[in-house]
Amino acid sequence: MRAIDTNVIVRFLTGDDPRQAARARRVIGEGDIFVPTSVAIESEWVLRNAYGFSSDQVVHALRAFAGLPGIAFEDGALFARALDWTEQGMEFADALHLGQSNGCSIFLSFDRRLSRIAAGLSDVEVALP
Repeated sequence: MRAIDTNVIVRFLTGDDPRQAARARRVIGEGDIFVPTSVAIESEWVLRNAYGFSSDQVVHALRAFAGLPGIAFEDGALFARALDWTEQGMEFADALHLGQSNGCSIFLSFDRRLSRIAAGLSDVEVALP
C-alpha cells in the first residue's frame, strides 16, 4: 500500500498542473492507495481555501475520490460520517475531531456554532469549557 500526500489528491481533483495531474491520475489509477486522516483534513482545507470550492463541492469531490477503486482512508467510516456532517453544516475538520471523540462523555469547545450543529448529529455532547 502506498500513502499519498494532499498535493496528489489536489492535483488529481483540480488538474491545475497538467503534468502533475497526469502523474497523480496514473498513481491513483494503479490503486493500493492509503489516505491518512491528516491528509483528508488538509485536502478539504486546500480545496476550500486555496481553490474556492464550496462546502458542497468539496464533499462531492472527496466522496467521488473515496469511491474510486483502490482508495483506502485511515478510518473510512469516520471519513464518511464527517462528510455527512459537513453536508449538514458542520466544518469538516470539526466533524473529524468530534467523530474521533466517539466514546468520550463530552467534547469541549468555544465554538458555539459547532455545539448547535452537533446537538442533532453526534452522540457526544459539545459544550463550552
